[in-house]
Amino acid sequence: MATLLHIDSSVFPTGVSSSRSVAGAFRSAWEEQHPEGTVIYRDFATAPVPHITADAHTAAFTTPSERTPEQAAAFAARVELIEELEQADAILIGAPMYNFTVPSTLKAWLDNVILPGRTAGEMPSAQGTPVTVVASRGGSYRPGTPREDCEFVLNYLEAVLKGTLGLDVDFIVPELTMAPRKEAMSDLIPLYEASRRRAFEEANTKAKELAQRLGA
Repeated sequence: MATLLHIDSSVFPTGVSSSRSVAGAFRSAWEEQHPEGTVIYRDFATAPVPHITADAHTAAFTTPSERTPEQAAAFAARVELIEELEQADAILIGAPMYNFTVPSTLKAWLDNVILPGRTAGEMPSAQGTPVTVVASRGGSYRPGTPREDCEFVLNYLEAVLKGTLGLDVDFIVPELTMAPRKEAMSDLIPLYEASRRRAFEEANTKAKELAQRLGA
C-alpha cells in the first residue's frame, strides 16, 4: 500500500489558505486512487517541528555511545522525521510564500531531515521519491513580471529538495491570491481566478498521474 507524506505549513486554515486548499484537493484525488493507503500528516501551524539546535546538529557527528542525553533526545526527534521521509512513496508539501520565502516552520523541517551521509550526499536515502509542492503566493513572480527577482521559493526548494535530498520535484503555483483582498490588485482578480482553477485542475491531474506512475 502506498504512503503519502503530507505537510502543510500555512498559518491560515483551509478556507483561507490557498496552499492548504489545493494540497487538500491533491490529497483527496490521491486517496481515491489509494483507498487502502497511508497518509502521514504534519500540520506545522498546530504542531511545528523544533528548529535545529546545537545538540541536534552535533549529535549527527557524534558516536551514539558518546552522545549526551540532550544530544540523544534531539537526534531521536530528527530520526523520526527522517524515517517518515524515507518511508514515503510520495510527498506533498504546502509551501506558501511569506516575505519572499518559505515559512520558517518548513525551513525547520528541512533543517531536521537533511542529514549528510544519509538523506544528503552521494546516495540520498529518499532519492527519486516524487514530491509535489503547492507554492502559493499573493502576487506573481513569474519571469517577465516586475518582481521576478524576488522569487526565492521555487529556486530554493528546487535546490534543497532536488539538489540536496535527490527528490523528484514538481510544482503547482497558485498565484495572485491577495487580489480579492487588496483593492489595488482588484484588476488582477480574473488572473487570480484563472490561476486558482488551474491549480485545482493540476492537483487532481497530477495526483492521478502519480498514482498510475506508482502502480496504483
